[in-house]
Amino acid sequence: MSDLYDDQDPLDETAEADEADETAAQERIFAALPPAQGKGFAGTWWGLAWLKALEDTALELRQLKAGRALARAGAVGAVSVRPGRITALVRDRGGALHRSDVLLHQLDDDDWDRLLGMAVERSGHIAALLDREMPPHLVEDASAAGVELLPGIGDLEPRCDCDAWDHCAHTTALSYQVARLLDQDPFVLLLLRGRDERSLLDELQVRSTVAADPAPAVREAEGVDAADAYASAVVLPPLPAPPPLPAEPGMPPALDTETAPPGDTDVDALEFLAAQAATEAHRLLAEALATGHQQRPIAEEPTSAEDAARLAAAAPPEHIAVRLAQASGRDREGLALAARAWEHGGTAALAVLEDAWTPDAKSAARARAALEGAWEEDERPVLKGARGRWTVSGGAAQLRLGRDGRWWPYRKERGRWAPVGPAASDPAAALATALGTGEA
Repeated sequence: MSDLYDDQDPLDETAEADEADETAAQERIFAALPPAQGKGFAGTWWGLAWLKALEDTALELRQLKAGRALARAGAVGAVSVRPGRITALVRDRGGALHRSDVLLHQLDDDDWDRLLGMAVERSGHIAALLDREMPPHLVEDASAAGVELLPGIGDLEPRCDCDAWDHCAHTTALSYQVARLLDQDPFVLLLLRGRDERSLLDELQVRSTVAADPAPAVREAEGVDAADAYASAVVLPPLPAPPPLPAEPGMPPALDTETAPPGDTDVDALEFLAAQAATEAHRLLAEALATGHQQRPIAEEPTSAEDAARLAAAAPPEHIAVRLAQASGRDREGLALAARAWEHGGTAALAVLEDAWTPDAKSAARARAALEGAWEEDERPVLKGARGRWTVSGGAAQLRLGRDGRWWPYRKERGRWAPVGPAASDPAAALATALGTGEA
């Protein structure tokens, strides 16, 4: 093996005289990185995906740990990345430098044709790539097309002048360092597989242009005139039956805490949000499958205060509730009241809780008429009104008028007005709920 190495700089384009000029021209050199700080080693999706592939396919745990320790300590020098090969000088624990190479199989022309064809067919992929972004789903979709981007078992072939017969600590450290390079630029993975960013994007641009503007003869063969289609007597088949509603929300994917981003990432909060997303998706599906369901107008994007109230209504752990309160500008008790309001009536109930308003003359007249007609004259309670809120004189019950003309029951608890039930069209029914004599 010693004849493969000499005293030349491993990052010099002339060090591998047998490589083609085109490959040398595609070489990218990354400066040596400082020691890794914190618990994690990579921070982006692509860096973490490389780490997972590396560790999942490793056969020797001892070498894996030794290489990871060298990489974390900053023992890997400047890295050369070329199609099918990465090269660097790696300093061992004794201070000696070793030239290390790791080879990765390049995709052949058929592989690239399938990969680029798949990317062009998916508008999200083509848009992201042309914008110089690497979408994470590219790995899964490429695999479905028969192209593996991340390395599998035996794909990383080591070469090191320490004369190890297989992966040593030096080549393993270099393999780990690739994760940090992918943090900087995920297109490094495609360069390793054989295509540099510029040539890849140029070909994608050509393919996307052809796909968007096919030849006239092709366009004519792909469809018929619209008038002919509408005049056709062909009866279209019925739509398939809707899918059955699952018995309960699905389980969100588990977070891999071994390679999760370090720092202030709150694993419990992520799992809570994922579970709530699954619950909300199940609710929306149940609503869509209900008999007589009609599509509702697209709602406005919820504010952070509304979203915090919705999440708090799901009874999160205390430390998550504290973060929700801080993010929404409320104290803990204020968030608890907002969650109660949300449970009783969503956005409308939350607005009644937190946004005091003064009814205009017409709305105020309708409210007075409703209050006067709700009770017999000798049974009518004494109510003191102000800004859309009517409080029982000397009591701890209150009616609040919503902007839609409905009445919301409130009761004073520990010095603060709290919602105690859903809205009612009849103020007497709402007041009965507030007084605890009706259904909440």
